[in-house]
Amino acid sequence: MPENIYTPPFLFGNGHIQTIFPVVFRKVDSVCYKRERITTFDNDFLDIDWSTNNNNRLAIVSHGLEGNSGRAYVKGMVKAVNNGGWDALAWNYRSCSGEPNRLLRSYHNGVTDDLSWVIHHAKHRYPYKEIALVGFSLGGNLTLLYLGRETPDPIVKKAVVFSVPCDLKASSKILAKPVNKIYMKRFLVMLHQKIKAKMKILPGLIDDNGYHKIKDFKAFDNRYTAPVHGFKNAYDYWEKCSCKPFIPDITVPTLIINAVNDPFLPEACFPVKEAGSNKHVTLSMPESGGHVGFVSFNKENLYWSEKQAVTFLNSNDPSRALKEHEG
Repeated sequence: MPENIYTPPFLFGNGHIQTIFPVVFRKVDSVCYKRERITTFDNDFLDIDWSTNNNNRLAIVSHGLEGNSGRAYVKGMVKAVNNGGWDALAWNYRSCSGEPNRLLRSYHNGVTDDLSWVIHHAKHRYPYKEIALVGFSLGGNLTLLYLGRETPDPIVKKAVVFSVPCDLKASSKILAKPVNKIYMKRFLVMLHQKIKAKMKILPGLIDDNGYHKIKDFKAFDNRYTAPVHGFKNAYDYWEKCSCKPFIPDITVPTLIINAVNDPFLPEACFPVKEAGSNKHVTLSMPESGGHVGFVSFNKENLYWSEKQAVTFLNSNDPSRALKEHEG
């Protein structure tokens, strides 16, 4: 393994700076996607973006809340895995590709059925020998939930996830605090746009009356996520879709990287006990990195997180690689 201790650039030690800088300033222009629209098991659609070099290995990248395949952190990872000898598939969750999906249901932290569908499609689309999963934030939680709660497809051999809100209740509470108001407001504005788009294609089934009263994820999930997707309320949704309780059941070599100064993650989102009880899982907790940050400046325009992912995915002995990351 290369240097597995993250040292932030000068003036980038603050978690908020690490979180905001890539969103505002980072550009990754060297990735060319080929889009494919696939029909889901329930006659909806998913837009998936391929970046292929005729490799026999595929990395499937899952983005974060209100993200998409065009985000810099996704394209940065796609570029890194392509350079490392992997084809890449960056999939957009329902309504995240620029067009609202057909059904009332959308995406959330527990849509393992959609991830499973993408994996199934990919392995039948091309003759890959192995598939790896890479997830960020919500996509990281989704990945771990798929690996621990479901029976993963045998073609999935490794996984790397970053900035994972392993305990959704705890993460939702910290995001509701005044110090994180800038993030919470941004998420709610973007989610409101999704609601308004759904209202146009599904009139009468969903509305935004009084949306301005929603100030946090508890209120949003109580009103939309839970009832639309069959949960009793926000707490029921958070409990059933948090990956933390399922980490001990993961059997695929998995690396979890959560920065200690991540403003989205309270102590409960660092699954020290759960990862420690599973020889297949390693939790790495760099002191710095922010939320989906890990900023680095170099001629390759690759962030520390991307280099870590490729090194782990390319290890012939992932169990040894995990031990080295622990060290």
